[in-house]
Amino acid sequence: MDQYGIIGNPLSHSFSPAYFNERFAREGIHSEYSAFPLDSISMLPGLIAAHPSLRGLNVTIPYKTAVIPYLEGLSASAAAIDAVNCIKLAEGKLYGFNTDYTGFSESLKPLLQPNITDALVLGTGGSSKAVCYALEQLGLRYRLVSASGKGDYSYNELSEDILKAHLLIVNTTPVGMSPHTTECPDIPYHFLGERHVLYDLVYNPEETLFLQKGRLQEARTKNGYEMLLLQADQSWRIWHDEQALINVLR
Repeated sequence: MDQYGIIGNPLSHSFSPAYFNERFAREGIHSEYSAFPLDSISMLPGLIAAHPSLRGLNVTIPYKTAVIPYLEGLSASAAAIDAVNCIKLAEGKLYGFNTDYTGFSESLKPLLQPNITDALVLGTGGSSKAVCYALEQLGLRYRLVSASGKGDYSYNELSEDILKAHLLIVNTTPVGMSPHTTECPDIPYHFLGERHVLYDLVYNPEETLFLQKGRLQEARTKNGYEMLLLQADQSWRIWHDEQALINVLR
């Protein structure tokens, strides 16, 4: 029986095992999808050796970039983003892809209007890289906001002028994810209005405090659930497409 799974830490919140196992059952495919929490990415080779039937993996926080040295090759988008959330195993070798950016891009498009030209991206991790790549492909400018000093702005630098100039705000951090539902990114929500769009990659809870505060300011809001479904569907296609490795950069 072919095996698939997800690596990351923590994984208790992951929807992937239920989603893929239900799909396997629905389509009559004799395969299994499991959660593989890793305390360190250095445990990956041992995981692969212990599960010779593995055919594909998803990658989540905090290993989307750290996993790259363990891969034989990358798709062009994964190389450009410098982050991987999907791995295909073929002949004992691992190949990395990024399906986050297409999932985000396709789910964002219905919210875009001509007045939305600039975005604030909260966070600088692997998911942020995919979001920024998608924004570039959509022709949108962006600025990074980070508590670590890695971004263009720190949270305490965000002013009314900055928020008025950036009508799209995307949270790529896990802040507000269940069970920490009383937390939210520290932005000045009172400067938001009906022209703003707030997008949260978090999907559990359905409405994070970040989105709730935006909605109360009459901003349009969206969580990451549709993005999750879209990126999962693309992972499925990569795992089951014999041609998926043709354009991998080795």
